[in-house]
Amino acid sequence: QVQLVESGGGLVQAGGSLRLSCAASGRTFSAYAMGWFRQAPGKEREFVAAINQNGGTTYYADSVKGRFTISRDNAKNTVYLQANSLQPEDTAVYSCATARTWPVVRTPGGYAYWGQGTQVTVSS
Repeated sequence: QVQLVESGGGLVQAGGSLRLSCAASGRTFSAYAMGWFRQAPGKEREFVAAINQNGGTTYYADSVKGRFTISRDNAKNTVYLQANSLQPEDTAVYSCATARTWPVVRTPGGYAYWGQGTQVTVSS
């Protein structure tokens, strides 16, 4: 089993940046592809980005491509999401999760273990 803990969320003005972190427990972190999802109030959970086991391949939702960057440090058991040029529509709870397969799917059912999430609020 893997436990995931996100951090780094907060309140930021439009155009600002945040760096989200997801720390994983256990010694098998490097065996998992990882993903970030977000969920805004009243909306379904939405795929944001994913990264393969060694960090060499990444995928992004069209809505964040060019603004967000996913990365990982397997020595620190951590995956990151650098979010730049944030807009009010990026406001959501951001969660990381371990992928069941690679290549990943972009639906929540393709992920096994989830963190509790971290709130990102972007003011206009």
